[in-house]
Amino acid sequence: MKVLLGLLLMVATALAERPNIILVLTDDQGIGDLGVHGNKQIRTPAIDEFARDGLQMTRFYVEPVCAPTRAALMTGRYHYRTGVVHTSRGGAKMSGDEKTIAEYLREVGYRTGIFGKWHLGDNFPMRPQDQGFTESLVHKSGGIGQTPDKPNSYFNPVLWQNGRRIQAQGYCTDVFFDAAIEFIEGSTKDSFFAYIPLNAPHTPLEIANRYTENYRAMGLDETTAKVYGMIENIDDNFSRLLDRLDVLGIRENTVVIFMTDNGAQQARFNAGFRGRKSHVYEGGIRVPFFLQWPGEYKLSRKIDTLGAHIDVLPTLLDFAEYQGLVPHTFDGVSLRNAMHGRNKAQSDRNLVFQVHRGLQPNPFQNCAVVSQRYKLVGNPGTFGKEQLDAGKSNQLELYDLIADPAETRDLATSKPDVLRKLSKHYRNWFRDVKSSRQFKPERIRIGNPAEDPIQLCRYQDSKFINGRPTGWDVVIEKGGRYRASIVRDDEQAAGRIFVRFEDKIQSRPVLPGGDSATFNLPAGTGSLEIWFQEDGKKRTHVTNNGIVGNVVLTRLD
Repeated sequence: MKVLLGLLLMVATALAERPNIILVLTDDQGIGDLGVHGNKQIRTPAIDEFARDGLQMTRFYVEPVCAPTRAALMTGRYHYRTGVVHTSRGGAKMSGDEKTIAEYLREVGYRTGIFGKWHLGDNFPMRPQDQGFTESLVHKSGGIGQTPDKPNSYFNPVLWQNGRRIQAQGYCTDVFFDAAIEFIEGSTKDSFFAYIPLNAPHTPLEIANRYTENYRAMGLDETTAKVYGMIENIDDNFSRLLDRLDVLGIRENTVVIFMTDNGAQQARFNAGFRGRKSHVYEGGIRVPFFLQWPGEYKLSRKIDTLGAHIDVLPTLLDFAEYQGLVPHTFDGVSLRNAMHGRNKAQSDRNLVFQVHRGLQPNPFQNCAVVSQRYKLVGNPGTFGKEQLDAGKSNQLELYDLIADPAETRDLATSKPDVLRKLSKHYRNWFRDVKSSRQFKPERIRIGNPAEDPIQLCRYQDSKFINGRPTGWDVVIEKGGRYRASIVRDDEQAAGRIFVRFEDKIQSRPVLPGGDSATFNLPAGTGSLEIWFQEDGKKRTHVTNNGIVGNVVLTRLD
């Protein structure tokens, strides 16, 4: 009995000593959007002080756009392994069998909450509540004001709380921090993981005038004034969060991380780096990463060891002393020793980054391989293309990041051996990540009681091929009668709603003012396409980021 009680006491002590974890991730805030990185115009005193007093990873990397970074962050794996290919049009649906930070930490007793932008799938089995979060307050898709939650605003936004649609009151960043602080206050008896992935300062650029007036007075353009105002508001909320940890007396044993998801979307001060969002130059993929854990790291330190999004999960599991099941091999490594200064820079480590439009990634398109010194850049500026130009050879560039961090001198011709070595690493990497899932995003489950009715978003989740939506990849788990309700452009015209599942097409008439019809759908796996076609007219294909073409499916039996 004494032995058993002793073991239980040891387990209880270990649980009590696990640190709380807060991860703040901002959206489209570049490396130059902080005072601590040399920006003389922006006001970010709380984040600047946090960086100076804590650990600064000076060479920390992410993908050049948001959903891929978020997939890697949540799983410790390159995003191509997870089913996430890019940010929309069928490419931002992470597989439900990926194990996230939240799922790992829940296993060892953490309360888990997300407050902000998920962007890894809005349908079962990809939602935050399906992926380990017990508390969630999020917006859908890639941003507030985008489909499917359109119209919407950063002020009093429509949000989703634990899967239920709500009308929030206040400015979105304030709302997310309020919810996170309330979650933290309710978790003081348990270890907690609070993930605060903000949508600011992503477009649309909406912020109260009191945050922009000072920047306009400096002579800054309207776009920059609004971005800086949105970031200043983030800084105010970050300060409020830290103050609350002090009041609660839990700062000492709480890991707090501040980072961003990619480079700046618009052109502005960039701390001397080349490129911005969607680019694989340093300005698009090198981001701030600041950490404090007063109980573990007593001294401030700048760390030039390579680090990346894929390292966050292994590092946090190391902090939490997780020893459970790891179903997928991590691409990342724990940075805990590096943060203690106990290991030197890994001279043989290569990190790879790549994203572009289209559902079939192409070798060497908009890619980079980063080593401790050298960097290969493949076909820069091709993010927006589904395919590389036929018949053209790859454009490969090489930079010495130690001597030339601004990437002004291409060494591809003068250092062919280095170029060849990094190119070989890239080819091996591409074959390896492709073998994981063949770049296939997750399928939406229809007929599952976890989500009924189910909303199918045309722009965000339908497969786009050559710029045109071609339907949703789905698993119909239960065949039977379904009512399909579609958002129409002109609701006064008569027409028909068409449903195509694989090679079978059905249609039903719709009277003026109508928007729904009932269909029998078989169980199975395949491509589902639903559209409205006006009588006497050819079918039109809607391609914009709007609500027309969105569908709600309701199971009737």
